[in-house]
Formats: sequence, C-alpha cells, structure tokens
Amino acid sequence: MPFRFNLMSLAGPILVLMVLTLFILPLPPFLLDLFFTFNIAVAIIVLMVSINTKQPLEFSAFPVVLLMTTLLRLALNVASARVILSSGNEGEAAAGKVIQAFGHFLIGGNFAVGIVVFVILTIINFVVITKGAGRIAEVSARFTLDAMPGKQMAIDADLNAGLIGEDDARKRRRMIAQEADFFGSMDGASKFVRGDAVAGILIMVINLLAGMVVGMVMHGLAFTEAGKTYTLLSIGDGLVAQIPALIISTAAGIVVSRVGDENDLSEQILGQLFAKPVTLYITSAVIGLFGLIPNMPHVAFLLIAITLAGVAYWMEQIEKKKAATTKAPDVAAMQAAQQEREKQMQEVGWHDVAPVDPVGLEVGYRLIPLVDRNQDGELLRRIRGIRKKIAQDLGFLVPAIHIRDNLELKPNAYRIQLKGVDLGEGEAYMGQFLAINPGRVLGPLPGTPTTDPTFGLPAIWVDGHLRDQAQSLGYTVVDASTVVATHISNLLQSHASELLGREEVQQLLDHIAKEFPKLVEDLVPKIVPIGTLQKVLQNLLDEGMHIRDMRTVLETLGDHITKTSDIDDLTSAVRVALGRAIVHQLFPGESELQVIALDPSLEQVLLQASQGKGGGLEPGLAESLLKQASQITEKMESQGMSSVLITPPQLRPLLSRFLRRSIPQFRVLAHGEIPDNKTIRIVEVLGGRPAAA
Repeated sequence: MPFRFNLMSLAGPILVLMVLTLFILPLPPFLLDLFFTFNIAVAIIVLMVSINTKQPLEFSAFPVVLLMTTLLRLALNVASARVILSSGNEGEAAAGKVIQAFGHFLIGGNFAVGIVVFVILTIINFVVITKGAGRIAEVSARFTLDAMPGKQMAIDADLNAGLIGEDDARKRRRMIAQEADFFGSMDGASKFVRGDAVAGILIMVINLLAGMVVGMVMHGLAFTEAGKTYTLLSIGDGLVAQIPALIISTAAGIVVSRVGDENDLSEQILGQLFAKPVTLYITSAVIGLFGLIPNMPHVAFLLIAITLAGVAYWMEQIEKKKAATTKAPDVAAMQAAQQEREKQMQEVGWHDVAPVDPVGLEVGYRLIPLVDRNQDGELLRRIRGIRKKIAQDLGFLVPAIHIRDNLELKPNAYRIQLKGVDLGEGEAYMGQFLAINPGRVLGPLPGTPTTDPTFGLPAIWVDGHLRDQAQSLGYTVVDASTVVATHISNLLQSHASELLGREEVQQLLDHIAKEFPKLVEDLVPKIVPIGTLQKVLQNLLDEGMHIRDMRTVLETLGDHITKTSDIDDLTSAVRVALGRAIVHQLFPGESELQVIALDPSLEQVLLQASQGKGGGLEPGLAESLLKQASQITEKMESQGMSSVLITPPQLRPLLSRFLRRSIPQFRVLAHGEIPDNKTIRIVEVLGGRPAAA
C-alpha cells in the first residue's frame, strides 16, 4: 500500500516538537526574534477567528489552541531567560531585537514605571480577563449539562413529529454533547492561562535579580549598568510574552461569552447597541449637558454629542423609508381584489359547491405568517415534512392539507379538521416558545400557563429570551410552528385509516404496479375487490400497523378470499402473514416477548360471547375487563414495557376493538401472529368476573 504524505497531519507533532526544543536547546537571538514574532501573529489570528465566530462550537479546537499557545509562551520564556542570563552582559540587544524594542517601548526611560506597568498588565490578564472567562465557561458548562435532558426531549419530539430525520437528530445530539465538552474543556484550559500569568511575574523577577547577580559577580558590571541592562531585558522579555497572553485571554472571553446568533460579533454589537435612535438621542443630550459644565473639555463632549445626534437622525430616516415602503398601497392587488368580488356576483353554479377537504387547517390572523408562502412560512415546510414522514412510516401518501385563515377564530388560535369535522384545536403565539413540563423540571417560569394541545401536558408560553433558561430548568421548549405541526402529525397518525380512501388505495396500487405489475394485474380487481382491500388496509392502520409490505398483503388476500369474504377473517389472515413485522414493531430486537395472558375462565366466557348472535360483552364484564386492563397498562408502562395481550385468534378482533377505544396503546396479538423463533414470557394475567354472555 503506497505511503501518502499529508502535511496537515504533521502540523500538530511539529508544533509540539518545536515547543520541546525551545525548552531544551539554546537559541540564538535571531531565532528568538522569529519565534516571538510568530507567537504574536498566532495570538492575533486566534483573536480574529474568535471575533468572527458565530457559535462557540465553530471554534471547538480553542481549548487545545489555548493550551498549545500557553506552552509556546512558557517555552519562549525559558529560552529567553537562558539567553538573558548567559549573554546579558553584551548589552541590550543580547536577547534579540524584539525584546529590546518591547523593553524600550514600555520603559520609556523610567525603569520603575516600566516594572509597574508590566505588573498591571499581568494583573489585568490574571484577575479580570482570564478569571472572568473561566467563570463564564464554568457556569456555561454547568447549565449546558443541566439542560441536556430537555434538549434531548425536544429533539425526540421533532423526530417523532416528522420535522427532522434520523441523521438530523443524531447531528443535533452530537452538537449538544460537544457543547458540554467544549465549555468543560474551556473551564480547565483557562487555568493554564492563569498559571501562565503568575509564571510571567516570577520569571521577570528571577531574570531581574539573577541577571544582576550574574552581571556583577561573573562579568564585573557596575550596579547601575547591570540594573539598567537586566531590567530592560527582563521587562522586554515579560512584555513580549504577556501581550500575546492578553490577546489570547481576550479571545477566550469573547468565545465563551457569545450568545447564539447568526451574525458575527461586529454585526451583533452594532445591530443591538445602536438599534434604537431614541437611545442615541438621550445619550447625546446627556453628553451635551456635561459639555456645558464649566471647566469641562467642551470640544470633546460637544463633538461626541453632535456625532451621536447625527447618527440617530440618520438611522431614524432609514427606518421611516422602510416603513413608507412597507405601508405603500398595492394598487394592482386592490384592482385584483375588486375583479374577484365582481366574479363572485355572477350567477350561482356548481362552482359554488365546495367539496369537503380530507384534512384542513384553519388559523387566526396572527398565525397567517406561519402559512404564508410569500413570507416563507415555517409551518408549510414542516407540514411537507410531516406528510413525508407519515408516508415513510405507514406506507401511503396522506392527502394534502388545505390551509385557510378564519377570522372567526381567536387571533392566535388554530383548528384542525378531518373531512369538515373539527378534530383538534389549540393556540400558538408567534415569537414565543412553549415550555412543556415533562414532569421533572427544576423550577417555575414566568409566562402564560396553558396545556400542550397534543399530549395534554402542563406548559407555559414564554418569551424568546427565556428559552435557554427554560431548557436549563428541564422544560421541553418548542416554537409556535412546532406546536401546530406536532399536533397535526399526532392527529393524522391516529386517524390514518380514515384518510385511506378508494382514491388513495388506487394510487397505492398504481405505485406498487410499477414494481410488481403481474401481481396487481392478476389480483386487483379480478380476485380481490378494491373495496375489500381498502377495508383490510384500514383495519391494519386502525390497530397501529403500517401497510408498507403490500406484496404480502395482496398475496395473502389472493390465497384466502376464495375461502371467506369476511373482512375480520381476511384481516386476521393478513396479520398472521405479517406477524414477524407486527412483533418487530411492538418488540424491536427482543427474542423474548413479555406479554399479558387471559385468565382461562375469562377466556371461556369470551369465547362464548364471541359465538353469540350479538358478539358483544355483558356490561359488568366489560367494565371489569376495561378497569383491569387500564391498571395493567399503567403498571407495565411504569416498568418500561409495552402492553400486549395474547389471545386465541377468535377473540383478537373483538378484544382489539373493545380495548383500543379507551386504551389506545393497548395491543392484542393472536397466537398465530408470533413467529416460531420468538419465546413468550407471561408477566401479567388479565382476569375477569365470570359471567354469562
């Protein structure tokens, strides 16, 4: 296998080896100049990247960069200290031009001032910037970890509603884990920078004192000359290391203090700090008043006041132009509306008879932007995602959802209809978020209490700035479009059988015929009437089963329809053929099925009832049976198990129809539907009061 040389993969090892070399080998002044310049350049690059980063995770390598730059500065301090102590007697340029230049720049002819300024810079870096950035990272890591369960539940809710796919869900979960790891790493890495600041002061003191001793004892320099030379070299060395450290610490503070925004730092600051002209007018007035006070620098204060007033006026004019453009009347739209009204005055005809929409969504006027194509309504994209997800899960394409506004509804209300009949309703508030209480939140939230329209959980509508706080307290936080989309998805899936009409079945057959043309041609409608096929498919959907395996359904119906035309018998035969898929849907990946069994005496009573003319249950027995089934379901759900009852084939349709009306999550299997490679373990027994049918 040929060897592939990758320069980028060598960057890390080369940098580490270079740092180790600086710790061990002596360097000439020229190389010291190069490395100090390289250190400053790296610090500026890191600062620029931090400023232009929109999300902290975009610079996820920052903790490692922080560590490597700190080690590089310490290595340069060691290398420069070696040169200062060994060659400092040669003069101010003994440790290179960079150290000499920085020493002259800071000292400015006064050594005491130079030492004080250097100590002040180091304290600023150590006490203010680095400590603050570390504290932000520590708190962010803690809140990120606390908010992880709520964020995970929000991802699961979007996935179940069909708003995102498995790949997007995995990507979001990975980002949540990376965010927690990032802030935790930043909290630890900031300790390196704080230690570097302390080391800088100690190294400067050591270089100064040890240098003077070496200069006077070993090289015979006078006290004044030794003090001047080694003070300049020590301060220059410390400054050339501490300035990059200050830049890197500032970059760390910028990264960890960023709040998520689609703009970079400059756009975010300018867009929020100077967003309202009235604040600039007030500031201009206050600064102008200061400028009128006697003995104040009038020119400086008045110049700033005039500038702020000018900027505020300029921004105000821009806002007025935008408002005028938005409110300008659309003459063409008014004419089109007038023509439409004239058309409506024509004679009544069949065009006035509006057909009933299979699925409809009505919204109040404040929710219109969610479904307006011209405003790129978010809910439209989510509804397309819902239909795609249902088609992938159930195996057929649900009808399009007809959306209209209804002024009779409350401004923030919406209504979901099935074939013209109201199926569900709720309220959603644009610009706000619904914080749903899953049952284990850490504290209350200010907002409008309500109930989640989909699952009936207690919830609160909160403002956008409280979203992160709600997630950190354990709430599941979703926006207005997600609330409506999840409600629609839940209702469509629970009423899927009513959406499968003759037209949808024919479209499904046309689609299957492309892959199995001979199968469809021989069976439908020659042997299997399309009405019979529709009822069997509706029975499968009613019991929470998908109809993706249409080949098995058609072949099974073709084999059994000559023996019976009873829909329940045909459905039972299809379920036996699909038994492996049904069991996999209820017990994914499990070889042992934990199920509920019927009490033998109850089983005999039900068998007698199923053979009677009415085919129903005695009211007392039905009430007792339903009560016991509810108790068993609650018990098994608390243990993380599915509620699945196993019965003889004759009882399965009767019990399934009876129990799912009150307990939708309760499933009933016939013995013949369980594959041979599965074992059964009975964990509960459903028993009832013996009674005559």
